[in-house]
Amino acid sequence: MISHRAEAIADAAIEILAERGMRGLTHRAVDEAAGLPQGSTSNHARTRAALLELTIARLADREAALFSGPLAAGPPETADDLAGLIAQVTYQAVTANRRGTIARYELALEATRRQELRKVYDELGRRFREPAVALLSTVGSADPVRHGHGLVAFAEGILFDAVVGAGAAPSLGDLHAAFAGFLRGCLP
Repeated sequence: MISHRAEAIADAAIEILAERGMRGLTHRAVDEAAGLPQGSTSNHARTRAALLELTIARLADREAALFSGPLAAGPPETADDLAGLIAQVTYQAVTANRRGTIARYELALEATRRQELRKVYDELGRRFREPAVALLSTVGSADPVRHGHGLVAFAEGILFDAVVGAGAAPSLGDLHAAFAGFLRGCLP
């Protein structure tokens, strides 16, 4: 868990990434966006790499929180329940959390150029693949690792197309149908 100040810094960095891209992300810009005294960001994240790592960690926490609400009632029991859960989370990522999703894509591209960031990005990515594997196992997948990783890749493709690609934002119903179709191909 990070401090309130570090959270504010990371949240401001996420907004800057969504609005201005990687080039717009500076310690000074984060201070201004967060309404903090100049130098505050540097005190929490001395280097650009440290700022990017803090931002990735915060983004992962925010995205994990999208799952916690729907999972509060327990794991899905059927493939249709799972399709509904993934549709709901994906819909939030395309709508209410659109700027966070854009920032994540900025960070993903940067991670292809910075090995130290790649390690952090990949480690945090496991926080989503492992639960997907567990959920697919719960609903009866014969190969939950392959199907869980496939589900994450499928969801990422939908997200990318809807947020930064040429596609339009899908409705919740369209997403549910898409994930239900995917799961029909995976499950007995």
